[in-house]
Amino acid sequence: MTSATPAPGPVPPMPEYTPKALRAAMAAHTPTLLPDFDAAWRRQIADAYDIGPVPAFMARWWGEYALARDPELDRRVTDLEARAAEATDAEAARKLLDEASRIRHELRDLEPGE
Repeated sequence: MTSATPAPGPVPPMPEYTPKALRAAMAAHTPTLLPDFDAAWRRQIADAYDIGPVPAFMARWWGEYALARDPELDRRVTDLEARAAEATDAEAARKLLDEASRIRHELRDLEPGE
């Protein structure tokens, strides 16, 4: 899901924590995420009769955007995951994936404006 092409320049701040603001930030800074975001929205949220799935949806896409907006960090996580996929030692692969997972989880905790 990562490896989006962010706009050149400094890492943009995180938007307000709403689906509309997140989508607008993606459109402005990581437009290659939009097709997947919109498809997931239609599949998971648009036809829902309650808002129960929205927090999980936001957590996932908040993290995806947070990573994609920072090309250096995106490359680092992509590299960790690629090295884990190629590792022949299970313990080494686990450590690489643990580091990628730690980074992804930290990104989910970012606040608007960070």
